[in-house]
Amino acid sequence: MASLPPLQQNPDVRYLGRLLGDVIRELGGERLYERTEHIRSASVNRHRNRHLGGSALDLQLEQLSFSETVDFVRGFMLFSMLANVAEDRAEATVKRTMGVAEVIAALEAQSIDKQRIIDLLGTAEIMPVLTAHPTEVRRKSLIDHRSRIAELMQLRGSGAHTTAQGDDVEAAITRQIALLWQTRPLRTQQLNVTDEVENALSFLKSAFLDILPGLYNQWEVAFGQRLGSFLKVGSWIGGDRDGNPYVTAQSLEYAHARAAEMVLTHYLDELHALGAELSLSDSICSADAEITALADASPDTSPHRYDEPYRRAIVGLYARLSATFDALLNKAPPRPSQYIAEPYAAPVEFEADLRTIARSLARIGGEALASNGALGRLIRAVKTFGFHLATVDMRQNSAVHERVVAELLKTAGIAADYQSLNEAERVVLLRQQLIDPRGLRVRGAVYSSDTESELAIMDMVARSHARFGADCVRKYIVSMATSVSDLLEAQLLLKEAGLFMLGDAVQAPILAVPLFETIADLDAAPEIMAEYFALPELADMFANRGVQEVMIGYSDSNKDGGYLASNWMLSRASRALAPVFDAAGLTMQLFHGRGGSVGRGGGSAFEAVRGQPHGTVNGRIRITEQGEVIAAKYGTPETAASSLEAMAAATILATLEPDRLPPADIERFSVAMDGLSKEAFSSYQALVYGEAQFADFFRAVTPVNEIATLKIGSRPASRKKSQAIEDLRAIPWVFSWAQARVMLPGWYGAGQALAGFKDRGLLKEMAGNWSFFTNVLANMEMVLAKSDMAIAAEYMQLADDQVLAQRLFAQIRSGWQQAHDQLLEITGQSRLLERNPTLNHATRLRLPYIEPLNLLQVELIKRKRGGEDDPKIDEGIKVSINAIATALRNSG
Repeated sequence: MASLPPLQQNPDVRYLGRLLGDVIRELGGERLYERTEHIRSASVNRHRNRHLGGSALDLQLEQLSFSETVDFVRGFMLFSMLANVAEDRAEATVKRTMGVAEVIAALEAQSIDKQRIIDLLGTAEIMPVLTAHPTEVRRKSLIDHRSRIAELMQLRGSGAHTTAQGDDVEAAITRQIALLWQTRPLRTQQLNVTDEVENALSFLKSAFLDILPGLYNQWEVAFGQRLGSFLKVGSWIGGDRDGNPYVTAQSLEYAHARAAEMVLTHYLDELHALGAELSLSDSICSADAEITALADASPDTSPHRYDEPYRRAIVGLYARLSATFDALLNKAPPRPSQYIAEPYAAPVEFEADLRTIARSLARIGGEALASNGALGRLIRAVKTFGFHLATVDMRQNSAVHERVVAELLKTAGIAADYQSLNEAERVVLLRQQLIDPRGLRVRGAVYSSDTESELAIMDMVARSHARFGADCVRKYIVSMATSVSDLLEAQLLLKEAGLFMLGDAVQAPILAVPLFETIADLDAAPEIMAEYFALPELADMFANRGVQEVMIGYSDSNKDGGYLASNWMLSRASRALAPVFDAAGLTMQLFHGRGGSVGRGGGSAFEAVRGQPHGTVNGRIRITEQGEVIAAKYGTPETAASSLEAMAAATILATLEPDRLPPADIERFSVAMDGLSKEAFSSYQALVYGEAQFADFFRAVTPVNEIATLKIGSRPASRKKSQAIEDLRAIPWVFSWAQARVMLPGWYGAGQALAGFKDRGLLKEMAGNWSFFTNVLANMEMVLAKSDMAIAAEYMQLADDQVLAQRLFAQIRSGWQQAHDQLLEITGQSRLLERNPTLNHATRLRLPYIEPLNLLQVELIKRKRGGEDDPKIDEGIKVSINAIATALRNSG
């Protein structure tokens, strides 16, 4: 192995680490500081000298009491958090992805003019979708302090010595670190759905409502003209009930009402500030008829503003918006109007009044006065966020729909046993029911709790549409979709609430979206969609809509078939769906269900979008953002703006950039990937599903059971009360392997497949010229670099059955070595991350701080499983999980 270059620490990391050490010494005591420093130095020296592996004894971890252990782990966790801040700052100084302005220039260099991009954005839909998937182990309080430190470091980096409030910058940073040290790292209560809604709202406000209008202004400057609102935000929180019994009609109503409250309060605040700004007097600049009419319609008759038509008009708008707040939320806003007025019936009415003001200002002061600044941002916000803020998707498992529809049909006397019908019979029956104007509900009938809950949700969606506008819910995701009947069942339930109607006037405001999750389902997706598009009853709906969405699941396909097979099947399914949509005359929109870890679709979002198969993006893409990724991408204004711009830029490039490979090469590479995928799938399945005791092994040698006790989400860890891998959710599956530093979902099967591929030149050609394969290898390389078989070997000691544990671990270790060796050979590197010095530096910086955490975690789990009941043991385990996840960053 080649020698490693010397590790030069980021100066911000060194600076923040010094301040953290000062805080630990002052608040934790000299003894804790000295022991922490000893362990840190010993671990760093071991990694510097490549003496890896070993036990807790090597680092004198056994000298820590239980209380000191918890404090030590907290200290290392906070160091990792502060290192994340420093790394994010370093990355921000070197722009790693193209912005929209650079994309325009790059495409114009390829003879794609600006107008073509503008035309694309006129029909585009780009949407990050926030979910409550439980991979964020940090409390919101910790994230808030981290964000404040990031803001202060930004201030320090600009050369400032004091804050706007007059505080010394270094003292302010130290204060935030001290607050972090004294903030409880663990939640004491399980998060519920309303907690998740509130957490998401903070990001919706700071990262979208506050940032996106300004980004649009920058984009319009780059394009030289007005643009539609092609980038908006979505959410699953409050509507995603797949496996979560706590998402109900009430939680959906809460999510919508709180989002409306936030966005309307924002508009009222902006209007209030605008009224103070627009002090124009018609004795100096003459008012035109439009603004005069709007001012005269205002209830404002104050003699102090008799000659200020813009202020009087804004008072009128404020009164109407205040009345809207009251009408929608049944309470007064924080700063209610003193006047009585008619509420706005829809956001377009409010936007129209704002545009009246803008047009009038343009006539007297030009575009700079009319469209830039606060008024322009407010108009953009209303156009983008309406009265709903974020579109909430509904999601439910197809198995639930099947049971509910079966009960409705049986109670209505239409089908005694719907579930016994084959697929063709189901489709015929469902088509008949969809065109029947009558509903299925029988008045006075008693239904099961599942059916009552599902019908209540549908009814609440209908009420939300009437209350907040149709944009509050636009998509209905059908999880585990395996057939056309799965889509028709969802539409039948929507029909029960008046949200789906065929006939002379087709009404289908909510799009039923299949989620193809397993390898087999991805393979069958084109055939399923072709059959769905061929249904004559739905022809008018498709013609009216023009767009159909398909969601593809990264997490479950990976758990089902392993990393390499999952990635290829997702790409192949996307490519195979395109001609099906073309034949139906529909635009395809793919919804990518990605997680934070590579095993769940993580990695560079920019490269992932740009690397989608040619002809599959079409200016339309939605991507889930979940867990720790939300704070990483949207935790500060700078990272939020960068993430949103990267998503927009990548979508434009993926749509308009010519394919970088000729068709013949794509065909050759695809044939090769078919073979690689088959071999990787076979190897992965043989281990995970072919070994009869693998589930027992997994639960013994990872902290999956301990992770299940963390209060990080409202969803249960498994879909069913089962110990089977099939029923375990993908999140704890990936999270557990990451904690044990195996990271099996991010590489297993790939090494065996690559090693068995005879044409080595073809593999190297694919790695050098095919963005899909390049991205797959780059993400796998990152995971291999963060995994550690020596540390993983320590976790094997947790198993009671050591013969089983060592036999299966030998297979895993051999698979890791194959993946490692094959990757280096194919990419022509002498060590992992040789060609990515930034990531290499960040990863190597972390490893000495993660190893002691892993060793302590193993020891604490041994003690707990051995029957010791000191509460500090349980606390130490949970804090160690938190600390390791923070250090690894994309572990969930």
